[in-house]
Amino acid sequence: MERPTTEAALRADVEALTRPGERVCGGRGHAAARRHLLARLSALALAPYRGAHEWPYGGGRFVNLLATLPGATPGLAPVLLAAHYDTCGRQPGADDNAAAVAILLEVARRLRGRGLARDVVLAFFDAEEPPHFLSPQMGSTYFYRAQRAGPIHCAIVLDLCGHDVPIPGCEDLLFITGAESDPGLESVVRDASATPGVRTVATLTRYIGDLSDYHAFRVDRRPYLFLTCARWEHYHMPSDTPEKLNYGKMAAIAAFVERATIGAGGRPLDGPFEGYDTTPLELELLRENMAPVLGMLGLRPRGRADIDRLIPAAMGLFGV
Repeated sequence: MERPTTEAALRADVEALTRPGERVCGGRGHAAARRHLLARLSALALAPYRGAHEWPYGGGRFVNLLATLPGATPGLAPVLLAAHYDTCGRQPGADDNAAAVAILLEVARRLRGRGLARDVVLAFFDAEEPPHFLSPQMGSTYFYRAQRAGPIHCAIVLDLCGHDVPIPGCEDLLFITGAESDPGLESVVRDASATPGVRTVATLTRYIGDLSDYHAFRVDRRPYLFLTCARWEHYHMPSDTPEKLNYGKMAAIAAFVERATIGAGGRPLDGPFEGYDTTPLELELLRENMAPVLGMLGLRPRGRADIDRLIPAAMGLFGV
């Protein structure tokens, strides 16, 4: 059977995940999503990740879905690609977070047969949304503390990656934080930012705080990147439905993540953790890719102090 085009495959996964109308933990849609993802991981012929991936809560259970794309050198710490698959209440969650899940499935397909040096772990985390967010039961936190089989070389986490940024001239933007977590990640971000179809802006995690599954890696001082298109008007709303997403942009983000995964896996990431000044990278990407916003705000950033003034204003525009 001929494989669907990338955009059609992304849409098919998003529609399958959103069809029940919710993926709230313990709900019917949550179980349906788990079945769909297990079938997709099986079709990709990925290896199982070691250990148990379930844990009890109340009268039910949480389940992280984990699989491994084996690399040539099993002793090397893996790159981990992550997205949560639950929703915040009874809503379809196309952008939050079916889009990111679909993107990572596409990345796994692209990476097969690439002869990677180190393993790539595909992680679909449970229980990211409230009331579990930043609690010990949060899927990524529970994985890191109780299910992780060994060190993680780098984590690349996706959340809210399916929509156009709702600012004229900025629709194709992808925001990145975490490059400051290791000096080696600057070149990873710069190289991957040459991906056609998506423009990138890098900034510091301290401007936004811990908003997703990178939290567990950051607090344990592991290198990480967080990719997002930020919040929009359908965030945590019943209107977050598949037809509103930009599947061409999602395909470009998949290509970006593929390049970033290969880049991170091929570089030593030896720290110091959050001890690297990414101001030149941030300024470079701001000037290249956020000219409409800079003009709107009347700013021409030249250093960290200018970025400190710009980011709060820009976050207001983007609704963060």
